[in-house]
Amino acid sequence: MKLVFAGTPEVAVPALDALIASDRHEVAAVITRPDAPAGRGRRLVASPVAQRAEEAGIEVLKPARPRDEDFLARLREIGPDCCPVVAYGALLPRVALDVPARGWVNLHFSLLPAWRGAAPVQHAVIAGDEMTGAATFLIEEGLDSGPVYGVVTERVRPADTSGDLLTRLAFAGAGLLAATMDGIEDGTLTAVPQPADGVSLAPKLTVDDARIDWRAPALRVDRLVRGCTPAPGAWTVFRGERLKLVATALDPERTDLAPGTLAAGKNDVRVGTGSHAVELLWVQPQGKKPMKAADWARGVRIAPGERLDPAPDTA
Repeated sequence: MKLVFAGTPEVAVPALDALIASDRHEVAAVITRPDAPAGRGRRLVASPVAQRAEEAGIEVLKPARPRDEDFLARLREIGPDCCPVVAYGALLPRVALDVPARGWVNLHFSLLPAWRGAAPVQHAVIAGDEMTGAATFLIEEGLDSGPVYGVVTERVRPADTSGDLLTRLAFAGAGLLAATMDGIEDGTLTAVPQPADGVSLAPKLTVDDARIDWRAPALRVDRLVRGCTPAPGAWTVFRGERLKLVATALDPERTDLAPGTLAAGKNDVRVGTGSHAVELLWVQPQGKKPMKAADWARGVRIAPGERLDPAPDTA
């Protein structure tokens, strides 16, 4: 088939590579989000998908909006049979969905209908799911509601951050997307409607969502830290400034600390929660690089009984 691939971030690059490597399909063009400011100089930088496509000599389309007439005219000119999508980052209007004869097929990083939305991996980690995966489905105008072509499963490991899990799913999903294109082309795959039961939503996490409530159980705190790593980054407040939590571990033996109360040893830092303690492994003070929590504690000289933000304002 002639394909036009839509995607933007680094996590979409393995799928693009898999399709470029296929001897059964032609990636005629790539659709991605417009160049965005990055780095300290806020210089405009092309997306990872755009950079990979340019390296491969593939035409790159960067519409400000997928309903722009110039973009739609060029898409019709190319005449794709199918448009595979991985984390493109913009809603596709009906007028665009109607262009390819075999539709737009999305690689989504959950086992649909679980975790429909922009942040399925983060929500799976935060919820404590033991198993997740990726699914390919035919895009409809609803939110990740289209019929499913295929799935792969992936175990959520106890120490996984959302970044760890998403990296594994990106590569497993790349193979699934390529196989889905093969099955659509040769007629061996039929999309199956999603069940009505088991639907859960995974909206994009905000900075407020990532704020630690130390009254919560330790397991919930640890999952939030892992689910928000690398983005948006779990955080708390220390002496009036934000402190990002990069990595934590559970310490079920320590139960004497009140929520938010710090206890710094020679080589460790623990903080109380609504159940048992959590050990801080890596932190990132405001305006600084990540550092070992023990080094941070020595530098700030934590006073006995000093606390992190014990309870976010719920007013």
